[in-house]
Amino acid sequence: MFPGMRGGFDQRKMDQLMKQMGIDIEELEDVEEVIIKTAEKDLVFNKAEVTVMDAKGQKTYQVIGNPEEIKKEVEPDEEDIEFVMEQTDCSEDEAIQALKDNEGDIAEAIISLED
Repeated sequence: MFPGMRGGFDQRKMDQLMKQMGIDIEELEDVEEVIIKTAEKDLVFNKAEVTVMDAKGQKTYQVIGNPEEIKKEVEPDEEDIEFVMEQTDCSEDEAIQALKDNEGDIAEAIISLED
């Protein structure tokens, strides 16, 4: 517990302590969208609340909201497409679609085309 906080939260004292430690916190206004991109998917936060904490020049961003997950479509490379075509005697379009449907897994794409 911080000094001066008897059983409750004293925002003024907390602000003073944070200022003494060189920490500034502010909320970003009018944030429309935050996107976090990973290799497999994007996380899209619409109307997110974003807070920035600056501690001696090191900024930390906090995003609050419910993201929509958008799975990325796999774009197979030419070598994989040619290999699937050779193994299954299918067209290029069929090989591409099979690889996309199986998230780039060559073995699964071949099996799906042989069924």
